[in-house]
Amino acid sequence: MKFFRRTTPKIGIALGSGAARGLAHIGVLKALKEAAIPIDMVAGTSMGALIGACFAKEGDIAVAEEMALKTDWKQVARLLDPNFRSLRKGLIHGRRLEELLYSLIGDVGFKDLKIPFAAITTDVNTGEEITIREGSVIEAVRASISIPAIFVPIKLEGKFLVDGGLTNPVPTDVLLDMGAKFIIAVNVLTEPQKSKQAASLLKESGPTAAPNILNTLIQSITIMEHEIIKLKILKADIIINPDVSHIEAFEFYKGEEAIQAGYEAATNILPKLQRLIGKH
Repeated sequence: MKFFRRTTPKIGIALGSGAARGLAHIGVLKALKEAAIPIDMVAGTSMGALIGACFAKEGDIAVAEEMALKTDWKQVARLLDPNFRSLRKGLIHGRRLEELLYSLIGDVGFKDLKIPFAAITTDVNTGEEITIREGSVIEAVRASISIPAIFVPIKLEGKFLVDGGLTNPVPTDVLLDMGAKFIIAVNVLTEPQKSKQAASLLKESGPTAAPNILNTLIQSITIMEHEIIKLKILKADIIINPDVSHIEAFEFYKGEEAIQAGYEAATNILPKLQRLIGKH
């Protein structure tokens, strides 16, 4: 009997933040799976954490893809449960979102996942980056996607956690700590001035009026994350940049467009990716 040893390095994929634009991660993972690119570990921030957890559970992205393709604006609206009792903590409580996460991922712990996974969050009190790799996957993902002021922070082990994009929007360095030897980074954040969000701000404000608070908040976070990415992404061996600049942060009903953008971006870079993996 002959035994074959795998010759490719341990490959990790970092899935970045980006709200609805992060649905492009589904297309990227789908293309890599079809091309038989092995993914040994996943680190995700915000929407990247959600999609990453779905993939890490069984090494498949079909359930997340089905969810994204079926989502329309009415379903998005139903997920937004206003936090009227304590608005000072966040506009949206997030219980309905947790129900969606349970339907996608199930009540599983990190130890139950087929592929090692890390979710990135931020301690809102200290500004410290918190990487979660144990305990409840749902709680970790819920914390990672908690956009400040929009969602109520999640309390875990005495810390109040919010969106990991504030400290590490594309967590390539986390994959190094996990043992990856080859890193694929997926960045779905475009340059702030080229985003649809920026166009909306300009259209709303005109020469005198101020833009609305939601657009201002999302665009401000995008600007900050874009600056952090410039440094974090240098640790990647290859970067996949799906063109999702035409999708706004909460346009989750544009799942088909986002997935297609991710699939095309990954497919176009496959020859280079395979060549680099072979050389590594």
